[in-house]
Amino acid sequence: MTEKHEIQNLIEMIHKRYAQQQDGEVATYIPQLSKANPEHFGIAILSTNGQIFECGDTGHLFTIQSISKPLTYGMALETFGEEAVFKKINVEPSGDKFNSIELEPDTNRPFNPMVNAGAITASAMLFDKYGKNAIDFILEKFSLAAGRSLEIDKEVYWSEFTTGHRNRAIAYLLLNFNVISDYVEQILEVYFAQCSILVNCHDLACIAATIANLGENPITKKEVFGIDAIKSMMSVMYVCGMYDNTGNWVNDVGIPAKSGVSGGLLGIVNRQMGIATYSPKLDEKGNSCRGISAYKDLSRELGLHAFDCMNAGSSFLTTMLK
Repeated sequence: MTEKHEIQNLIEMIHKRYAQQQDGEVATYIPQLSKANPEHFGIAILSTNGQIFECGDTGHLFTIQSISKPLTYGMALETFGEEAVFKKINVEPSGDKFNSIELEPDTNRPFNPMVNAGAITASAMLFDKYGKNAIDFILEKFSLAAGRSLEIDKEVYWSEFTTGHRNRAIAYLLLNFNVISDYVEQILEVYFAQCSILVNCHDLACIAATIANLGENPITKKEVFGIDAIKSMMSVMYVCGMYDNTGNWVNDVGIPAKSGVSGGLLGIVNRQMGIATYSPKLDEKGNSCRGISAYKDLSRELGLHAFDCMNAGSSFLTTMLK
């Protein structure tokens, strides 16, 4: 009998440790999300050399939600260039909730691409370039990163479209300051559709590993993003990816990450691995409770934190993944 890899043993131990954690609540402000099974919990890791480690409900489909934001931001960077995007979207933490109806006081830009205002602006830029084909362009890029063809959950999309009035308020605020064009409803269709793309934990690990692998999918070997976009995507995830809990995340876990209100949580260990968890019970900041617990343990056990003494040149983890 082949011995299990020590990383596989570790994630199984962590999964067992937190499977019964009952903190948090399933998101209900998008009606379709309230139907999620609160007991689902999965952990997946994909190394940049193609090793996969999985445990729990890693095949269960859920919508990507805000984890789409760094990807569309990267697409906007590659389509328009950093200077053009920076004129419309800053990269500073806001300290406010992800769906706050607020822009920078002096520039009237969104604070960063990880809050809804910034993500809607990135989607608007892609719509201005690709029109009604923007969502197909986004879906194709996400599919390349995940290593398989992805689809949109039409019920979640319609649920978001019919109840997303706060995002409409944000979009019209952006229009008022000429940040986006006046095709507001069409832009929101793109934004709601990108958030409604179906993924599972394995897909998220592959997306994360693609970013960690400098933009090349480690399974298919196809280039998805260029290195300049990857650098900016990881940087903004590091300082803004966990909403108004990012400071605690950076202190406790210390890797670039992005959460979504459906319960997904994507993390990146640069040039080494992509990590994904799924559990739909969220804390008051909108982040997965079991996911955060799992990442804290993974960071501590594997020395993942950017400033951990075990992360000396990444040699420790690289040795483990050979």
